[in-house]
Amino acid sequence: MTTRIGIAGCGGRVGRLLIRTIHETPGAQVAAGSERADGALVGRDLGELAGIDALGVFAVPSSQALFDASDVVIDFTAPEATLAHAAIARETGKAMVIGTTGIDAVGRARLEEAAQGAPIVFAANMSLGINLLLGITRKVAAALGEDFDIEIVEMHHRHKVDAPSGTALALAHAAAAGRGVALEDVADRGRDGHTGARRPGAIGMAALRGGDVVGDHQVIFAAPGERIEIGHRASDRGIYARGAVMAALWLKGRAPGLYGMDDVLGL
Repeated sequence: MTTRIGIAGCGGRVGRLLIRTIHETPGAQVAAGSERADGALVGRDLGELAGIDALGVFAVPSSQALFDASDVVIDFTAPEATLAHAAIARETGKAMVIGTTGIDAVGRARLEEAAQGAPIVFAANMSLGINLLLGITRKVAAALGEDFDIEIVEMHHRHKVDAPSGTALALAHAAAAGRGVALEDVADRGRDGHTGARRPGAIGMAALRGGDVVGDHQVIFAAPGERIEIGHRASDRGIYARGAVMAALWLKGRAPGLYGMDDVLGL
């Protein structure tokens, strides 16, 4: 059975990648795409937007029309838009894949509420490598004591608007879960000036921005006399599109609930 997939924000960089990826994936069909009503992309053929042959599917300004035409909607837009789309998912029972970053604890609660009426995959990062890194980080943090300080360093392109990245926060949550603590109690999200000695048990995060870096993440476990470093570097945004389409195909027919990429990948 073909899965009809819609794309919120179909004219963005990831949106155009999603169009191509869906078109090239057996069992998937580009069903619809939405763009801002005041934008210049409304009415454009999605295939032409993605640099492939015309598909006869045109960008629409209506989120409701996007959901009506789709079995699953993929959303990599912005937090408020994503949360509004999640409310439509709950009303319609349509599935969603969410890769939007910058969603805070309040937004997460709204996603959990929406997931009571629709199956939703929500992940800070859709790549297989990052999801393996999350599992490894949790296990290493659980195995090491507080003699090992944990620092997470991420770098992205100069246009990224949120910091630290959603993936860095997910890695910090994974490290905190491994240690059996709440990240909110141990997070150190930036240092400047005379900060004093490092807090025992803190999980530090640092964000770097520059150039066209797709996404670098490193988790450092540092103790007197030794250091463990594990990380992931993304050089192609296509990894996020491929993971999102995999999640969309996995979601079809699932019961309502909030799922993660670990569920999709069987991790």
